[in-house]
Amino acid sequence: MKNRIEDLRNHLFETLEALKDKEHPMDLDRARAIAQVAKEITDSARVEVEYEKATGTEIGSGFLQLEKPAGQQPPQLSGPRALKGGQR
Repeated sequence: MKNRIEDLRNHLFETLEALKDKEHPMDLDRARAIAQVAKEITDSARVEVEYEKATGTEIGSGFLQLEKPAGQQPPQLSGPRALKGGQR
């Protein structure tokens, strides 16, 4: 799959390098737009992870490359946010 978290990091570091380029610096509005899009992407990934935690299911979009050891179960929620009997 293309467009993973590593790709996003690379784009952000390229943006930072372009901003620091003294001869041809990146336009600030363009850098802000890139940062805003990156924030939206990471926010959507955060929602995906929260959904997986809350439901115990795996969406597996591939954006985050998390490898869990074989046989490991997803973490269980506890406390007031925990689901009782699998339902809210």
